[in-house]
Amino acid sequence: MAHHSVPAVKVFTVSLGCPKNLVDTERLLGALGPAMLPADTVAQADLALINTCGFIQPAVEESVAAILDAVRDADETRESTGRRPLVAVAGCLVSRYGQDLREELPEVDLWLSTDQLHLWPVMIAQAITHARPIPNAPRRLSTGPAYAYLKISEGCSHNCHFCTIPSIRGPHRSRPVEALLDEARTLAASVPEIIIVGQDSTSYGSDLGGDNTIKHLVSGLADLPGLAWLRLMYLYPAGLTDDLLGFLKSIGDPLLPYFDIPLQHAHPDVLASMGRPFARNPRKVIDRVRAHFSDAALRTTFIVGYPGETDEHFDHLMRFVEETRFHHLGVFPYWPEDGTPAAALPDPVDDQTKLDRRDALMALQADISREIMESHVGQTLPVLIEAPSPEWPGLFTGRTWFQAPEVDGTTYVSTPPDTTLTPGTIVTIEIDKADTYDLSGLV
Repeated sequence: MAHHSVPAVKVFTVSLGCPKNLVDTERLLGALGPAMLPADTVAQADLALINTCGFIQPAVEESVAAILDAVRDADETRESTGRRPLVAVAGCLVSRYGQDLREELPEVDLWLSTDQLHLWPVMIAQAITHARPIPNAPRRLSTGPAYAYLKISEGCSHNCHFCTIPSIRGPHRSRPVEALLDEARTLAASVPEIIIVGQDSTSYGSDLGGDNTIKHLVSGLADLPGLAWLRLMYLYPAGLTDDLLGFLKSIGDPLLPYFDIPLQHAHPDVLASMGRPFARNPRKVIDRVRAHFSDAALRTTFIVGYPGETDEHFDHLMRFVEETRFHHLGVFPYWPEDGTPAAALPDPVDDQTKLDRRDALMALQADISREIMESHVGQTLPVLIEAPSPEWPGLFTGRTWFQAPEVDGTTYVSTPPDTTLTPGTIVTIEIDKADTYDLSGLV
């Protein structure tokens, strides 16, 4: 019987926004099967896939620019070769602005919204006649040999007044524990670190009942053979109860004492106006975490320039950051988003003031971060090696336990001559140098 090999499908991908989007892209690439080959440029590809972010205005602008680049490259390829790669646009921007986008960008061949996630492979296969989707295929990891993201839920059921996510991604929907553990087993066979992501990880399982709880999930993940580090991201303040924190403390390794808690502000008036679903005093959450984990590394994000934010409100936030001493901090100027309650609020803050406040908060955090980094000089720390550094031979980039990929700093590792380190392994190094966000040391 003759076997017909499936022709290769060359795919150029751009995945914008958060790690949750990246997981969607990886799942799609896996579902396109072993015949899927990565392409470095649109011109080399059969398919150019732009997975977009539509969360805030700068993300929308970045997504639109990426789409226009892909369309231009596809058109130029047709002019020079007679063959035009298919341009597919996926993700949150499509869910948010679907019909308007279709009218504005008729050059895009395929639109994939987030409420059709499970259909993406089939839709692409129908558009590219020689593509064959493979049901339940493993993800095609794009994050290298050191780590992978595990997306535990879709959507969000909170109604924060500034946020577009519930309208884009729908209500909170958890994936069952057993499905997640099956996926995680495959991941742990190839990477030493798994990072849990979801819109609100502490709400995990609240919609499913039974054994589908964050405790059951974390217990199962902690027992996976080969897993060295387990990191939890997107922990809502309200969900970090004494009960959950006590449980997490009892897990020990491989769970890292790293807490990513998006607080958004510190002043009770601003938090109330934001419609944030937790006690009005974020200090209580921080104290609770530190009571259970004295060595906790804390990451958070804040919004500055929210409508009605006064100088007094902002000074309160600055004092809170100075006293709390977060390891890592992201600051976003507030952007009014169409359709959100916050967009209709009075007393907008002017753009220059927003940027000045962001810069002031980041300058304060830079000093705090530098002091925290310098406190590690002379210590011995485990470092997960990610890649050889292009800067010079014998230098490698990696992360220690309190550095999450992409959002936190880097640890640079120097090796003796003729020594090489394997990406995806953990080595112990002595820290000899620190700067604002990064560490350096020797094996």
